[in-house]
Amino acid sequence: MTWPPEAYLWFKTLHIVGVVVWFAGLFYLVRLFIYHREAEVLEPPLQQAFHQQYSLMERRLANIITTPGMVVAVVCAVGLLLVNPAWLQQGWMHAKLGFVVALLAYHAFCYRLMGQLQRQDCQWSGRQLRALNELPTLLLVVVVMLVVFKNQFPTGAATWFLVALVVAMAASIQFYARWRRLRAEQLAGGA
Repeated sequence: MTWPPEAYLWFKTLHIVGVVVWFAGLFYLVRLFIYHREAEVLEPPLQQAFHQQYSLMERRLANIITTPGMVVAVVCAVGLLLVNPAWLQQGWMHAKLGFVVALLAYHAFCYRLMGQLQRQDCQWSGRQLRALNELPTLLLVVVVMLVVFKNQFPTGAATWFLVALVVAMAASIQFYARWRRLRAEQLAGGA
């Protein structure tokens, strides 16, 4: 099949938009899970109100933003591969597709967690959810690097610096959350 010249550009444009929407949803969805889980320590009337509100927000975010973004990203990626089937012969594309499968599994796992939170039987702590929230960042960095560098994927100092930077960002988020929790405990104990 012969594709019109602008097909590649349309698929690429919509693929990028879909990826941006998908990741925005993934980043915020797990953040809502954290807030949802942490609201379980509130007094029962507040706890129930927050549970209902977070459940609604999570469902809407997942079903109206995150999943449609994923669908657009995947459908347009298939379009890009149809326009450029030679990419399927390249190692960087195999690696990228492997990471995309991991992202799809992460997306499905988020739906599982959302169901557990809504049934109020989630065993994940706020701290564990914070750590989970960093996974799509790492996957995003690797996928973007694969797309940009293709078969010349860098393995030098700059790459390791970037990995260290992402890990440092994740650690700083964890440390800030712990500091905030300890400070709140100190303030509550001093009152």
